Amino acid sequence: MASFSGAGDGLERLLDQLKEDLKTPNLSSKEQSDLLAKVKVYGRDPRTAGPIFKPENITTLCRYGLDKESGPTSHEALRCLANALLLNEPSRQIVVDQGFAAKAAERLKSDSIDDEFLACRILFLLTYNTNIDFNAIATEHQLADSLNKRIAQHSTAFSDPGHNKPQSSLMEDMALTEALKLIFNLTAHYPNLIPTFTPSIEPLTTILLHHPLPSPPLQPPISALINALLNLDLASATDHLPLTTHLTHLLSLTLQTTPAPSPDLDPTITLLRRLHTLAPPSSPTQTHLRTTLLPSPADRAQPLGKGTNLPARLLQLASAPHLPTLRENVAALLFELSGSDPDAFVRNVGYGNAAGFLASHNISVPPSASNAGGGSEEGLEDVNPVTGQRWSAEEAGRGGEGPEMTEEEKEREAERLFVLFERLRATGVVDVENPVKRARDEGRFEEVE
Repeated sequence: MASFSGAGDGLERLLDQLKEDLKTPNLSSKEQSDLLAKVKVYGRDPRTAGPIFKPENITTLCRYGLDKESGPTSHEALRCLANALLLNEPSRQIVVDQGFAAKAAERLKSDSIDDEFLACRILFLLTYNTNIDFNAIATEHQLADSLNKRIAQHSTAFSDPGHNKPQSSLMEDMALTEALKLIFNLTAHYPNLIPTFTPSIEPLTTILLHHPLPSPPLQPPISALINALLNLDLASATDHLPLTTHLTHLLSLTLQTTPAPSPDLDPTITLLRRLHTLAPPSSPTQTHLRTTLLPSPADRAQPLGKGTNLPARLLQLASAPHLPTLRENVAALLFELSGSDPDAFVRNVGYGNAAGFLASHNISVPPSASNAGGGSEEGLEDVNPVTGQRWSAEEAGRGGEGPEMTEEEKEREAERLFVLFERLRATGVVDVENPVKRARDEGRFEEVE
C-alpha cells in the first residue's frame, strides 16, 4: 500500500477513527476534515480503496457527508463517497437502502456550489444499477424543483443581453455539468418526470446560446446542455430558431475542428431532427435547416459531398462506414429535410449519396434517379442524378480547370457506379433502369483498351 507524507495511518485505521468519533465525539471539524482528506487520497485508486467499500464504511461516509451540516467536513466526506460509488457499484445500493439518497436530494436545496456538484454526482451515480425510486424522491423531496432552481441560477449570468458570453468558473461548469447529467438520466428513465423540468427549457437554452465555446465545441458543459434538452418537451418553447441556428453553428465548428467524426455528434443531430419536426412547415426554423444543411446550387459545381462546407461534410458523415448510428441519424435528418420524399431526397443529395439509406429502409427508388436530366425541377435539368453535379460542370472540368481524368479513371468510375446500381437492383428494392448503363448506351461512356 502507498505511503502518504504526514499520514502514517493505514486506510483501515483512518476509517476506524472516523467511526469511533461518530460514537464518542472527540475530534474537531478540522481534524475530521483532515482524516477524510487522507481517506480521499486512498479512495482515488482502486488498488488502495478496497476497505472503503465495506458497508459500514460507506455508511460512515454517508453520515459525515449527509447527516452533518454543509461545510468542509461534509464536502470531504461526499467527495470520498462519490469516488467510492464510481469505483464500486455495489456501494450504490447501500446508499439507497439506508435512505441517504433522499438526504442527497435534500442537500440540493442548499445554495452551495459544492453541494450542487457533489449531490448531483452522487444522485447521478445512483441512477445506475440500483432499485432507487426517483419518482418517490422527486415527489417527497422536490428534486425537480431544486434542479430547476439550480439551472435558473446558472442562467442568470447569461440572461443580460449587454453581458455577452461571461466567463464562468471551472467549479460552476462542473456543478452545472453534473446537474445536466442528472436531468438527462431522470428524463430518460422516468418519462413521467419530463413535465416537471419544463421550467428549465428556457434557462438551458439561454446558457447554451451564450456560454463561451470550448474547442472543440461538443464537450462539457456544451454537450451536457444538448443532452439535457433532448428529452424535454420542446413543443412548449415558442421560438426554436435561435436554438436551431446555434446548433447548426456548433455542428459546423465541430466538423471543422475535429479531425475525425465522432459519436458525440449524435445528440446534436437528434436535437436538430426534433426541432425540424416541431417547427411548422415553411417556418423560419425549417427554412434555416434546409438552406444550411442541404447542398446549394453552387455546391453542384462538383459531385455532392466532395467539398469542405457543412452540407458536404454531412454527406460524408451519411456514408461513414465505421459510425453506423451516426450515419443513419445524419441520413435520416437529410431525408426529413427533403420532406421525407424519396424523389426530393435524391434530387437534393444525389442518388449515390441517397442509395444506401433508401435501400436500408426498403424505400422504392424514385424515377428521378434514372433520369439523365435529373428531373424537371427548375435548376436541376442539367444535373447528373447520381452524383448531383451539373453535367455542364462535368464537361467544364474535363476541358478546363483541374487535372483531367484519364480514360482508365473514367472507365473505373463508370464501372463503380454500374456495380452500385446492379447490386441494389439485386436486392429487389431498385426497379429502374441503371442510369450508368443508360448513359453508356447513349454514348456518354466509351470502352477503352
